[in-house]
Amino acid sequence: MTDTYLRPIPLTDPAYRGGKALQLAGGWVRFTHLERLRRGAAPDIVAAHDLPAAALAPFLAPRPAVAGLTLDRPRLMGILNVTPDSFSDGGVDDSVAAAIARGQMMLGEGADLIDIGGESTRPGARPLPVAEEVARVAPVIAGLRAAGVGAPISLDTRKAAVAEAGLRAGAGLLNDVSGLRHDPALARIAAHAGAPLIVMHSIGTPETMQAMAPGAYGDVVLDVYDALAAIVAEAEAAGVARARIMIDPGIGFGKTLDQNLALLDRLSLFHGLGCGILLGVSRKGMIGTLSGETVAARRGPGSAAIGLWAVAQGIQMLRVHDTATHTQAIALWQALALGRQEEQST
Repeated sequence: MTDTYLRPIPLTDPAYRGGKALQLAGGWVRFTHLERLRRGAAPDIVAAHDLPAAALAPFLAPRPAVAGLTLDRPRLMGILNVTPDSFSDGGVDDSVAAAIARGQMMLGEGADLIDIGGESTRPGARPLPVAEEVARVAPVIAGLRAAGVGAPISLDTRKAAVAEAGLRAGAGLLNDVSGLRHDPALARIAAHAGAPLIVMHSIGTPETMQAMAPGAYGDVVLDVYDALAAIVAEAEAAGVARARIMIDPGIGFGKTLDQNLALLDRLSLFHGLGCGILLGVSRKGMIGTLSGETVAARRGPGSAAIGLWAVAQGIQMLRVHDTATHTQAIALWQALALGRQEEQST
């Protein structure tokens, strides 16, 4: 835990494309000032040029490529749930053939990689036995590879044994929504395979996390930051290089609506951990609450709106259901915010 936290204040206005503004994490956002946050004290603003080089280093270092994908432009991770009970698309892709077709479609719509999950972790979900989870995900991963899919495939799992089976089937990275709390051995699996590892913040279990949320945090933004710092350190101790770790603040996982909004408001703080950042908000309940849309499958526009907010904060990867919607939204955002010539060059 640190005493002082620094959050770069993102700039995407055309006036900052050149000049003295600093480039954030080797990406498309620049900054000249940072918000200084301290527990129990009012935040203030400091100029980047008044800070020592060591304080700025985490914000300036370009993020290494993940599974062959450079992080100098926004990336889309397409969600492929092979579950009967996920919150927004349970049962839609629960046959192998349908899941393979869906994965191919998302890649055709602009997804850079696919994230396959066989166990629902929606609020209230019960755990799934390892053998059943493997039986759901491994044939789909192998089937996509057999169909000629060369794009990265991520496996969304909390379990080391499932991770091993998924890597053998052709997955190239691991996405652990428990942040190594459910099965710490998963980090060793990633280290042994040399696979990138995404770690997400959450509390409790899917069955208990939302009931725990109201009293779980003193300062949700700083508490989640500290928790992710500890998770990254744990993964490094298990042999996973920081260059292969991405972090996810875990929107909707053990957070109230106000806590989710507080995290989104200060997303750029998490660049201070020196890792690429993944954000998953697609179709989540907070979008329904704020927009009035009760049907999860119709929350694509709201998901894209939050996604563009995140991209403007320098977030490198979005985990999404509606790939075509997000591809179009990001293309237009890049053309406007970064300039037509720069957008075309990517």
